Amino acid sequence: MDRPLSYLLIAGVTIAGIAASVIAAEAASGSVSITKSRGTICMTSNGLPDHATGKFPNSGNPNSIAAQFIEVCVPENPVKTSRATPLRGSTGFALNGVMIRPGTADYYDAASPRGFSRDPSSGWLLDGKGAGTMLGLDQNNAHVDQRGLYHYHAKPTGFLKGAKSSLVGFAADGFEIHYLGSEAKSGYTLKPGTRNGGPGGKHDGTYVQDWQFTGGSDKLDQCNGGTLNGKFVYFVTDSYPYFPHCAWGQVSRDFGRP
Repeated sequence: MDRPLSYLLIAGVTIAGIAASVIAAEAASGSVSITKSRGTICMTSNGLPDHATGKFPNSGNPNSIAAQFIEVCVPENPVKTSRATPLRGSTGFALNGVMIRPGTADYYDAASPRGFSRDPSSGWLLDGKGAGTMLGLDQNNAHVDQRGLYHYHAKPTGFLKGAKSSLVGFAADGFEIHYLGSEAKSGYTLKPGTRNGGPGGKHDGTYVQDWQFTGGSDKLDQCNGGTLNGKFVYFVTDSYPYFPHCAWGQVSRDFGRP
C-alpha cells in the first residue's frame, strides 16, 4: 500500500479548497493514529475528518458534530470463512479516523411527521445513501448521530480527494477496504416495478428492500468483497451497498458494542 499504516493528522489544521458549488461547509480537524501490535490493527481518533464537512445541524439532521474518543482494533491477519456475518452499526473505519456506518435504524412510518421512525413494524428500512436528503447527509455522504459522531454512509468523497492509494480503511473483521471506482461493480440491482405495500412507489433505492442481490461473474459478492492483487478485500462502490454490510471474517468485539 502507498499510504503508511501509521497515519497522523494534526488537529487544528484548517481544511480549504472546497468547490463553491457544494453546500455550506465547516472546516474539520482530525487526529488519528493507526498502529499494528500483537496481531491487531488498532485505530485511535477523535472521530473528526481531514476534510471539510457539511453544516450540522441541518434540515435533515438535528445533531451537532463533536469530537469523540474512538479506539477500535481489528485482526491484522483476517481469515475468510464460508459464512457471512451481518453487520449493524459501524462496519469499519477509514484511515482518517472516521467510522464507517452504512446502515440506518430508521424505517418508513406513515404516522411520523418525518415519514420515518425507529419503529420497524413497516419492514421498510431506510438506506443511508438512498434516503440521504431525508437524513441530512453532506457532500461526503456522511452525517452526525445523536452523540455528535460524524460517520460515512457511502463513498467518502472528501477523503478520496486526497487519497494516494486505493486503500480507504479496514472492515470490522480486519480485511482491507478499497475504492477502485467503476472497476469494482456491485452485485446488487434495483428490483423492477413498484413496491408491494409500505411506502408504495417504484423501487428507487430509498429503502434497503428496494435492492436485490443478483451477482454475476464480474460482480462483487453480497458483502461487497472480491480479490485485489490476489488477496481478498472489500470495496467501496458507487452504488448500493456502497460499503460492506456483512463480513466474511471473525468480527472484532470492538464492533459488537452499541
